[in-house]
Parts: sequence; C-alpha cells; structure tokens
Amino acid sequence: MDRGHIGVLPRPTRLADESYLEFVTSFRKFAIQKGFPVMAANGEAALGKAIEKGEVSPPEDGDELELEEIKKVFAQVPFTPTWQRFVRSQQEMMWRGTRKSFMRNADKIMADMDAAEKSHPDNIHYDPAFEPPKYTRCEIHCQPGGYTDDPLGGAVFHYGTKIFYEGFNDQDELHIELAEKATKPVDGKVSRILDLGCSIGQSTTVLKDLFPEAEVWGLDVGLPLIRYAHMRAVQRGKDVHFKQALAEESGYPDAHFDMVHAYILFHEVPVKKMKEIVAEVFRILRPGGTFSIFEFPNNDKGQVPPGYRFMIDNDSRDNCEPYSPAFVASDFKGILEATGFAVEQGPAVSNEFLQSLVATKPD
Repeated sequence: MDRGHIGVLPRPTRLADESYLEFVTSFRKFAIQKGFPVMAANGEAALGKAIEKGEVSPPEDGDELELEEIKKVFAQVPFTPTWQRFVRSQQEMMWRGTRKSFMRNADKIMADMDAAEKSHPDNIHYDPAFEPPKYTRCEIHCQPGGYTDDPLGGAVFHYGTKIFYEGFNDQDELHIELAEKATKPVDGKVSRILDLGCSIGQSTTVLKDLFPEAEVWGLDVGLPLIRYAHMRAVQRGKDVHFKQALAEESGYPDAHFDMVHAYILFHEVPVKKMKEIVAEVFRILRPGGTFSIFEFPNNDKGQVPPGYRFMIDNDSRDNCEPYSPAFVASDFKGILEATGFAVEQGPAVSNEFLQSLVATKPD
C-alpha cells in the first residue's frame, strides 16, 4: 500500500489512483487556467453591455459595482453555469480520490505520526482536551472533515493540495518561495519565527532551513494537520516545533517572536476573528519585528475586477469558503494600521493573485 514518495510528496497507494488524480489535476487546470478567463471575459463583456443599456448603473468615482449586480449579469452568460459545475466537480473528485487512496494506508500513516510523537515529544504541543471552536470546523475547500475532524486530514490535505495547486507545488515550490520572501527585521536579529496557520508545515520547515539558528514554530488549529506536519519534519530531520492553538489565542509571551509569517490565513476566518488575530500578532511580536502576509486581495478602491469578485463569491458558496467575501471587502491594511503596525507593500510573488504585505511593529 505504501508506494513511497516522489521527492517530498507521498504517492497514492495504487498506480490507478495516481493516474486518476493526474486526470483530476488536468481537469482542474482546464477549469482554472482555461475556463475561468473565458467565463470572466464573457461576464465582464456582458456587464459592460448592461451598463451601456442602462440595465446596470455604472459605479461612481471611488465606488464599485454591487456584487449582486455582477452576479445577476454573470448568471445570464451561457458558459457561467458550465464553469461553476466544472469547478465544483473537480473539487469533489479531488478529495474523494485522494481520501479513498490514502485510507488504504491509514494504519501506517497513523502509526508513523504516533512514532514521530514518541521519538520527538518536545517538538509537538497540544492539549488533548482542546475543542476547536465551531467557526474553525468548516470543511474548507470541501475537504471531508475539514482541518480539524479527520485524523487523516494531514495526508489528505497534502496530496489534495498538490492537485489544488495544479501541479505547481508538488515539491513545496510555492511555500519555499514565500518563506524565502519573508521579510527580516531591519536590525537583522532573528532568534524566533512563527509560521501562523502553518497547516502541514510546508513553509515552517523551509523557514528553519533559511534561519538554522532560530527557534521556528508552526501553529494551526487543526490537530490532524500539525501531527502530520510534525511527522514530516521528524522524517526529514527538521528541528521545528508545532503547536495546536487558535491564532487569536496563541499562548505565547509578549514580544516573543522576531518574525511572523502567514500565508492565506485571514480569508479563512471571520472578520471579527481576523481583527483579534492581528492584535495577537502585534502582542507576540517584539518591537521592530516583522509580519509577512501573503493573502487574497482586498477590494479597496475597486482593485478586484468583477470576474474575480464573482469567482470569490462563487467559491464562498460552492466551495465552502464562507469567510472570504467579507475579507475581500474589508480594509485589511487599515485594520493592520489601526492595530499599530506600519504597513508596506511586500515583495512580489509568482502567484499574481495574492497580495503581499509587510507589517512592522514600531520600536
């Protein structure tokens, strides 16, 4: 059942599964890389015609079109429902195929995670009595059991997101890039780093490689994810710590970290919790410490085109991303600044959809 790895990526338990999941990857590539631009272009063209005909009121300076108007026009474009079905179907196929395959190796995966805890108990931190709050237990991206409730969730997430990234992150390439672009404090002092919302630790271990003398932590609310992350780190000889906790209640001391790194965390939480997380990061960062953020865009000043707004809204309803529309509509940079951070544009990344920000805690 255990067919080994290709680099850092575990192989599905049967060749037939691997072949099927490669097909699903191709299907996803078609839906995202080919289908979305066509759907967005047709929808935006129809929107332009609707504005010309007076069926939709044009936005005034500084304002933006109402999302409901965008949805109404896009729904009338013939290709839109086809694209929506493609996106939903490939996601269902991805998780169904991945989980079915790795379930065949469930005993070994669970035994390997147990063995990693036994051999390196000081590097994993969780309270068995901890109960993740309801808002964290959504089945994000339709993953069965979400990030908190499936004991095999880490293994399923790992190969599932390999497909999600359309083959571009098979060897953690994106996580390596983002870790490399994390911004150091101006004084260059880095003794502790936190990877916030670390999932299976793909960036966490890279941060340790980049800062070998630093104490590196990954924090996530999903115990199945951090157990799998810890196992991966032990198997690869990476001396990093993983902790199950809420990002808004991390349990770390004041001014504890020099750097905090967060990748696509904030659109996965309600805006109220987002504000609490930003405040918590401000508390646990030392003066002069940096917070590197790679995240969904925000629709301040109409920066997000109608096609993307439609896609994000559809994603929230049909792909279990319930909090992303509110995040996209929020003034995220303003929230960071109101908390006390000095915020600057971060380094450009290869995924042009993402925004990159660096928030620094003033001395």
